[in-house]
Amino acid sequence: MSTSLQTLTLGGGCFWCTEAVYVRVKGVVDVESGYSNGHTSSPTYEQVCSGNTGHAEVVKLVYDPQIISTRELLQIFFVIHDPTTLNAQGHDHGTQYRSGIYFQNQEQQQVAQAMLAELTQSGVYTQPIVTEVLPQTNYWSAEDAHQDYFEQHPHQGYCMAVAAPKVAKFRKTFARLVRD
Repeated sequence: MSTSLQTLTLGGGCFWCTEAVYVRVKGVVDVESGYSNGHTSSPTYEQVCSGNTGHAEVVKLVYDPQIISTRELLQIFFVIHDPTTLNAQGHDHGTQYRSGIYFQNQEQQQVAQAMLAELTQSGVYTQPIVTEVLPQTNYWSAEDAHQDYFEQHPHQGYCMAVAAPKVAKFRKTFARLVRD
């Protein structure tokens, strides 16, 4: 039986941090840092950081749903970032750091909306969840310097202070989903 790979795009703050986690997830076959859901064609990092393009920093995940489900990918997502801070993650502020789930199909949309409803009802967060759930639009790959950034610069200050703890939290919380 052949498997159809799926694509899901997530905005959880700085794409360096989000990418650093998802490259370690069993069943994720490709992770690409990029920019999504803005209004400018072919934006640069500097343009996105200005906040004028409307894009979010995102990671585009290609995954095998027979190994990892959309729900599991989203469970990881909600553990490694704060979905209650509007346009911010930690010290990173601006619309490019917004929390977003950018789906490719109706099933992904339904899973995301159901998960948001469950999390809201559970009261696990003391503040309202501000994660947007929208179809992926106007996606652009980030420049080569931003791909595999954590892997190439693990001792860089930001990576040590922000990305490394997210990777550690993922490994601890989702040990069964860590790639061998």
